[in-house]
Amino acid sequence: GAGGIGATAIQLARAFGVKVFATDSPAARCDFARGLGADRVIDYRVEDFVEILREAGGANVILDIVGGPNIEKNFKAANHDARIIQLAFGAGSKVEINLMPVMLKRLSYTGSTLRTRPPKFKNEIARQLEEKVWPLIAAGQIKTMVNAVFPLAEAAKAHALMESSTHTGKILLTLE
Repeated sequence: GAGGIGATAIQLARAFGVKVFATDSPAARCDFARGLGADRVIDYRVEDFVEILREAGGANVILDIVGGPNIEKNFKAANHDARIIQLAFGAGSKVEINLMPVMLKRLSYTGSTLRTRPPKFKNEIARQLEEKVWPLIAAGQIKTMVNAVFPLAEAAKAHALMESSTHTGKILLTLE
């Protein structure tokens, strides 16, 4: 919830009127995600996000950047006909999972990366961002969250900050 992807996703979802559940840890990062507009922030170190989402009626859309053991948990937390989008694999991409819930709940599970997409596809995404998201940024509904900026020569420091899981928002490297 409090990293760069999560911070942007929370703000976008809120701007489009979506009820938002986010996961994060520790408490300071949970508070940050809550401040961005998440309706409920789940501290995954002390709370079971599957149980909480089930009690709330299940999730219709899940954005996952963790992967690993969360993949199967997402299947359990999802409503029937839900969509699960895998954006990264912070906890690993190789897991043994039971795919039966995908069939029984008619789940759509997809992954995406822009790296391998052709320029035409990327141009269309840029066009849609300009049309739908830029006005929200201009209106102040979505803010870019930058935690720290490092010169490229200090990339190791930036990486250490990212691994510490204490940052909120993006960590940037500059070419100087």
